[in-house]
Amino acid sequence: MAMKTYKDFSQVLESFFMDYLIKERGVSGNTIRSYRDTFVKFIDYMSQVHHTSPDKIKLESLTKDMVSSFLDWLESSNNASISTRNQRYAALRSFFKYMMYEDPMHLAQWKLAASMKNKKCTSNTMSYLSTEGISLLLKQVNTSIPEGRRDFTLLSLLYNTGARVSELTALTPSSIRLTKPYVVELYGKGSKKRIVPIDENVMELAKQYMEEKHLLGPGKSHYPLFHNVWGERLTTPGISYIIRKYAASARAISPELIPERISPHVFRHSRAMHLLQAGVNLVYIRDILGHVSIQTTEIYARADSKYKREALEKAYLDVGVIEPEVKSWEKDEKLKAFLKGLA
Repeated sequence: MAMKTYKDFSQVLESFFMDYLIKERGVSGNTIRSYRDTFVKFIDYMSQVHHTSPDKIKLESLTKDMVSSFLDWLESSNNASISTRNQRYAALRSFFKYMMYEDPMHLAQWKLAASMKNKKCTSNTMSYLSTEGISLLLKQVNTSIPEGRRDFTLLSLLYNTGARVSELTALTPSSIRLTKPYVVELYGKGSKKRIVPIDENVMELAKQYMEEKHLLGPGKSHYPLFHNVWGERLTTPGISYIIRKYAASARAISPELIPERISPHVFRHSRAMHLLQAGVNLVYIRDILGHVSIQTTEIYARADSKYKREALEKAYLDVGVIEPEVKSWEKDEKLKAFLKGLA
């Protein structure tokens, strides 16, 4: 009986990225980076836990038990959250499903490795800033220096468009319409394009910034809009650092307005909540944020207790419900005392 030999791990992994993810599926750069980071972590795990160098990793090692051990290691040794753990497993599961076709001789192994369930996690309270919090944070930016003007424009666009940080880093001068109606062209998940309107004052801010950076000249339309001192496109960690820096200054002034943990996504949540509180329909908020389903956008309505209270009050008025009148015995203190004494 012929032995069920395995292919080379490094060659199959390269084919998974180059031939399957990029050429066949055409996934976004963000997906490629996320999947790449997953396998970098797996290589670290094999080195640290199993003392196996990258060139010695074999496909037969990728069993369900090995994967489970790797995911547990992410949590215990890398302080990964449950959502990050599940995200890493999603990348591995995609690889295992690819292997079902690439290596059908070991179909049972790949099916088993791809059969694990995501770990359940409790949903955290949505974190967002009040309008006062956003204003205070922006006031910490020193706009008298070029770096500060870049940061102020960046943070203003991040908030005003409700963009994901990956959408912001991908912006170029050609992404912004300089004439009315002022809009920004964003590319979201799955490279889906959407058009988001922006305020006139934010448009002027962006225009002044691009003029200062000489980004409106010929041949500059596809340059990165926000870049570092070396001209390289700002990354997600870079923007996260910028936000944390100004958040720390704002927190020192008014700690109740600025949470301890803050990320670029907080700006997106904040914009959505402020639009909701201003009375903007959820359907329009969905389109601005680029959500596929209105159910995703409804998390903002569920998170805003003031919105829920006002909706209930409006429901009472719409159906003509009158608040119940206080009964006469409830006004009689002696009778109330007597009734309580019966207990």
